[in-house]
Amino acid sequence: MGKAKTNRTAAKRFKVTGSGKYVYYSAMSHLRRKKSAPRLRRLRMPKVVDETYMEHVKDLLPNS
Repeated sequence: MGKAKTNRTAAKRFKVTGSGKYVYYSAMSHLRRKKSAPRLRRLRMPKVVDETYMEHVKDLLPNS
């Protein structure tokens, strides 16, 4: 059996916390002029991956 390969695009988007949760940042690199300042502040905060998607993210990142 071969090695499990990490999905490189997922590795750039998700990070593992100390408690084993996965966090990501919302994409805010485009259309920023029309977004309000409070909305942009909220988008800067990291989000935790929902439990319903946790297994899928784990499959993409087997080595983490």
